[in-house]
Amino acid sequence: MSNFPRILLQLKFDMFLHPMLISLFLAILLWIFLKCFSAKKKNLSPPSPRGLPILGNLHQLSPLLHRSLGSLSQKYGSIMLLQFGSLPTVIISSAEAAAQVLKTHEQAFLDRPYLDISARLIYNNKGVAVAPYGEHWRKMKSIFVHHLLSNKRVCELRGIREQEIALMMENIEGFSSSSSLANLSEMITSTTNDIVCRSAFGTKFGEGENGEKFRFLFTEFLQVLGTTNLGLFFPWLKWTDRVTGVDSRVEKLAKGLDQFLDNMIQERLEKGLIGSSKDFDFLDILLSLHKDNSEGVSIDRDSVKALILDVFSAGTSTSAAVTEWAMAELIKHPNVMKKLQNEVRGILCGRQEITDNDLEKMCYLKAVIKETFRLHLPNPILVPSAAREDTEVMGYHVTAGSVVIINAWVIGRDPALWDKPEEFLPDRFLNSSIDYKGQDFQLIPFGSGRRGCPGAFFAMASNELMLANLLNKFDWELPNGAKGEDLDMTEDFGLSIRRKLPLLGLKKDIYCEDRKNFIKTVCDNLRK
Repeated sequence: MSNFPRILLQLKFDMFLHPMLISLFLAILLWIFLKCFSAKKKNLSPPSPRGLPILGNLHQLSPLLHRSLGSLSQKYGSIMLLQFGSLPTVIISSAEAAAQVLKTHEQAFLDRPYLDISARLIYNNKGVAVAPYGEHWRKMKSIFVHHLLSNKRVCELRGIREQEIALMMENIEGFSSSSSLANLSEMITSTTNDIVCRSAFGTKFGEGENGEKFRFLFTEFLQVLGTTNLGLFFPWLKWTDRVTGVDSRVEKLAKGLDQFLDNMIQERLEKGLIGSSKDFDFLDILLSLHKDNSEGVSIDRDSVKALILDVFSAGTSTSAAVTEWAMAELIKHPNVMKKLQNEVRGILCGRQEITDNDLEKMCYLKAVIKETFRLHLPNPILVPSAAREDTEVMGYHVTAGSVVIINAWVIGRDPALWDKPEEFLPDRFLNSSIDYKGQDFQLIPFGSGRRGCPGAFFAMASNELMLANLLNKFDWELPNGAKGEDLDMTEDFGLSIRRKLPLLGLKKDIYCEDRKNFIKTVCDNLRK
């Protein structure tokens, strides 16, 4: 009996507490449900392949990154999340998803991920391609576009393109016999480099006393810029870059480039051309902006050097790769080559000089270049972006700080967008409004939006003129009687995707009676 009051008190307390516990329990369940529902609705992460501890998904990649990412996208969809060490990376593999990143939510993806190697080589990322989005980037791009890449400036530089391509044609004609092999890969690269360098700096690539040194430095620059280091994926392993020699290689190259660029700038200043020449090249203009702020825009010396490196890295290897791949596909498909030659030679009617007006009429030439872009993008993976804020893409949550990669190569071979996507069929573009200028996300070789490549018009002016000349003046076939299907189209890994083997073409002289008769027939038909 002595415990009865305590028991009764406990019973009354339990009766009071019981409904409170039930209410609390129900409230917790409701909170959990709402949180899970909200997470599913708003924070649904993209599908992700199972990764390894520490490595994440790095073991699933190959040197040809666009191909390994393409294989994964076939299983996990047009948007997937990969973990590269400690670096979360969102992979975009469809035109619809690319449009959301580059257009719908463009503001959220205008930044570039910080890369230690490019920061050390390109003056703390002061160049247009790698600079973080902001006032400095806007100023650098404005200078770059206005003084080198505008339509007006590209037209003014036409004489340089004509001269260098004419020299290339003379070199081909100078072979000892019509059965001589032409290393088209080498000639296309050399000519493209000379066009870019003369347009920007008034001198040929590697010309002069320091030419050999510059060729070495520039080749090394492209190779190092295209490499990755462990510190990028595993910050706690950054010390290994010293052990493996990556640090010393980058440091040595950065010092050599800086010294070379300083000498280039000093030589130009000592010539006294600034303010005295009516025909300023790009370097003259950069130095005038650095010197006197004459246009209300001033840039420091490091920014001048960064823009010089931008010209070399963006304007040479990628542009040459397009023409090289186009010639490879034409040699591989002689029926397509013949159709294009008929167009080019028919429009010229025996003339050797090709005008801008002629190029505008060459619809099949433009179709061939578009189809080359679709199958053989020099940069199949667009320059990566960094998410500036939490964003939703295709219903999936992309966390701020994530790296975003667009696989334009996969988009160009998407069977939902293209009929017979693995075949080289330029005719698909003849009755199509699809272009490569960034508005049609099925074909985005130059990217799109504010951070798209500004050099599209400059590059295409050279590509079209060079390809038209090669096909107007010569017939081409493979050596030793090989057939087109025998041509090795293996890709080689690098800053841009080139052919693994050099393209060797057998040029056939066509200044003969048969060609004269052909031209006469075509011209007669055109007159009718």
